[in-house]
Amino acid sequence: MDRSRIFQIASLLLTYPDDELLAAGDELRAAARGVDGFETFLDWMLTTSPIEVQREYVRTFDLRRRSGLYLTYYLHGDTRKRGMALLMLKQRYRAHGLRLADGELPDLLPVVLEFAATAGPGDGEAPLRQHRQGIELLRAALHETRTPYASVLDVVGELLPQLTDADREALTALAVDGPPVETVGLEQVGLGPDLAPYAACGNAEVSR
Repeated sequence: MDRSRIFQIASLLLTYPDDELLAAGDELRAAARGVDGFETFLDWMLTTSPIEVQREYVRTFDLRRRSGLYLTYYLHGDTRKRGMALLMLKQRYRAHGLRLADGELPDLLPVVLEFAATAGPGDGEAPLRQHRQGIELLRAALHETRTPYASVLDVVGELLPQLTDADREALTALAVDGPPVETVGLEQVGLGPDLAPYAACGNAEVSR
């Protein structure tokens, strides 16, 4: 399966499992055939009650600070740098004709994956490469809680550059200290998401 198709499927599987997504189970199975991580996830999603799947999504991504889907937060916290990173992402999307839904932030992982799928390996995958550390922290947190969503992140991670020694050192620091804290700057550039800090990952999870 080509990279674009994998990123597109991952984008869908990481969105809220509403009735429309759950009803597309047969199509999703067909599209994901041959990708073990996706098949494992779909085996769970399509054999579990819809309400429990939805509860798992909310527990995993909305109620746990350390496993949010907003990538710039892992690196920048609520700082001016995050505001600028969000603006740069919006400008990159606009240059490729991608428009965000009202209230949708450009660093939401399903959006970043959709952009990678549509814009291609070069410019399209650049945001994934830039936020490789955040994706790894998210993947580690999902494995720690043993959520089925971890298998989706494993598939995504396999297509990204390998972590360097510098990446691992940065991840260890983020795991201990968390992201920077500075609750100013976002409103000044028109981006003010109310996201709480995530709890620190354990060093063992970072080193996986």
